[in-house]
Amino acid sequence: MVVAFNKWDTLDEERRYYLEPQVIVILTDQQRWDTAGVHGNRAGVTPEFDRIAREGTLFEQAITPNPVCAPARSALQTGRFPTSTGVFRNGLPLPQDLPTLAGEFAAAGYATGYVGKWHLAGEDQPDGPVEPGRRGGYARWLASDRLEFTSDAYRTVVYDEDGDPVRLPGYRSDALIDAAIRFVADHHDRPYLLFLSLLEPHHQNPTDDHPAPAGYRERYEGAWLPPDLAALAPDAPQGGAHRHLAGYLGQIKRVDEGVGRLRDALRSIGTEENTVLAWTADHGSHFRTRNSEYKRSAHEASVHVPLALTGPGFSGGGLVRRPVGTVDLMPTLLSAAGLPVPDGVQGRSLLPLTGGGRDPGRPGSVFVQISEDRVGRAVRTSRWKYVVDAPDADAWNDPGADRYTETELYDLAADPYELDNLAGLDSHREVADELRGELLDWLERIEDVKPEIDRAAARPSGQRRAESFPAGAPWEGVRFGHRPRP
Repeated sequence: MVVAFNKWDTLDEERRYYLEPQVIVILTDQQRWDTAGVHGNRAGVTPEFDRIAREGTLFEQAITPNPVCAPARSALQTGRFPTSTGVFRNGLPLPQDLPTLAGEFAAAGYATGYVGKWHLAGEDQPDGPVEPGRRGGYARWLASDRLEFTSDAYRTVVYDEDGDPVRLPGYRSDALIDAAIRFVADHHDRPYLLFLSLLEPHHQNPTDDHPAPAGYRERYEGAWLPPDLAALAPDAPQGGAHRHLAGYLGQIKRVDEGVGRLRDALRSIGTEENTVLAWTADHGSHFRTRNSEYKRSAHEASVHVPLALTGPGFSGGGLVRRPVGTVDLMPTLLSAAGLPVPDGVQGRSLLPLTGGGRDPGRPGSVFVQISEDRVGRAVRTSRWKYVVDAPDADAWNDPGADRYTETELYDLAADPYELDNLAGLDSHREVADELRGELLDWLERIEDVKPEIDRAAARPSGQRRAESFPAGAPWEGVRFGHRPRP
């Protein structure tokens, strides 16, 4: 059968086609920002991401609102911080009464589709099928709640709209991208929102491995070791980065190739110029160097993620150097489509920043919430990272606390990989106090609280406090269930 990829038949429909862009979001899982060539990586695993960044808009300092899967994903779907969605840790469902990305696009007449990993159904749901009411408003569905438990590298099982299992052939990221290509082909002649959520380069939980396609791990053995991992990996358990990094890079390379195929499909159909395409990650990975697993810390390796957009409003947008949050993506996509942003959304559209533009009302810092490993909060500016923890809080059950203590301060200009913790130094007391005030402003604005923040124990100027892997990480022994956590 020959498919005719014609546009709308009438003048009004054609005008509507061009006014309403098609929208695709590509979400990788656990991808560090510095895996991208445009961020200086020489391993060569992201030529397609780099093209998107050069042709469109690259946000150099994109920060996740929480370096844990479900909280970060709840923010991407709602434009609200995790404590505001109620999904402050894994295992909590996305509330059905919140306005969502898909719900707003559907209300405007868009077709909506979701492919891949969801992880917002809640722990009372099976790992695979997701009830229709828990799908965040997406109509077309080919997904699994926790894909890492229903698939492996060459056996991808997802569930359709009826909750029936569907096995997709090929390497996992290829299989999901093939499904995305079928969606854009089927919906080429109407406005749509497609959210493609890949598992790669997340580890395979039951085996604690990064299963790259056949032959891809071998390409990247010894290809890249960032300074934080070079300094800290020798103390990390189970091999850390030395064991996993080549497979991790191989996974990213194959994803990048798949995104290239998806963009080729858009060119073939003739819809590329009218498609807003965003690529980001839910969080990064520190490979067990900051605590005894992969994320759940305020370090750049956990919270700094890739973010690039292209298409209407973003093509030729250049480089945005100021820090932004991925909580901003939901209102950004709505704005790019000319749709109103619902009340209660805490993110801000990134559109005003493209092409060298300014957004006078935007804070000069971004806010991060930490959960599961500990109850923590952080504020990040272009230069500084300031982190506090709540030592008496229950890291699994408490969304926040009324008292925190300063634990970390980093000068990202002098120490971009955060190897020298400056917290408590007399020489940086004034900086810490200023950032403390910035964090308190965020806490009042986002969480409507005014907690106490105790200063770090004072240290004389020049006394170095190097970072290392903490023996007996504080989350060990916390109730996480009987299986390894995603």
